[in-house]
Amino acid sequence: MAGAAAKRYARAIFELAKEEDLVDRWGQRLGTVRDVLGRPEVESVLANPTIAVQRREEAAAALLERHAGREVLNLARLLVGANRVRDLDAIIEQYQLLADEDAGRVRATATTAVPLTRPDADKLEASLSRRLGREVRLDNLVDRAVIGGLVLRIGDRVIDASVATRLQQLRRQLAGVQ
Repeated sequence: MAGAAAKRYARAIFELAKEEDLVDRWGQRLGTVRDVLGRPEVESVLANPTIAVQRREEAAAALLERHAGREVLNLARLLVGANRVRDLDAIIEQYQLLADEDAGRVRATATTAVPLTRPDADKLEASLSRRLGREVRLDNLVDRAVIGGLVLRIGDRVIDASVATRLQQLRRQLAGVQ
């Protein structure tokens, strides 16, 4: 769950991206910032309070310099100065939610016992898109406890078609507990 600060940063970045008509590009930029600044050894230096904030900001800018433009360097300095580098994943998650909402897309998560093959994921995505009347972006999580089938989450709706749940229901019926 993203904190209030991550939501504020994501909203500000999204509004800038929308204004510049660069929503997808900013999504890529944020990924670059995470890839460069989110490495554990870099993150520990950027969060080190014994190093002056200005030095940490300069280090972040130097690391990103050849990967990004002025706006991204400014964002990196801002995140380092506010000690928010560790919030990058939450900021990106919130940014993607805003971008999806703006584009009319829906995010769904299918939790399965084994990874979905690309063709199966594509079929499920297409089926959900037809049923919902909106483009669906599907993420696949793997949880062996599901045993088989899947648990589908779309927003705050959950459709549990897992073997584990079916077995649990059967167990309750056999025990006479409803």
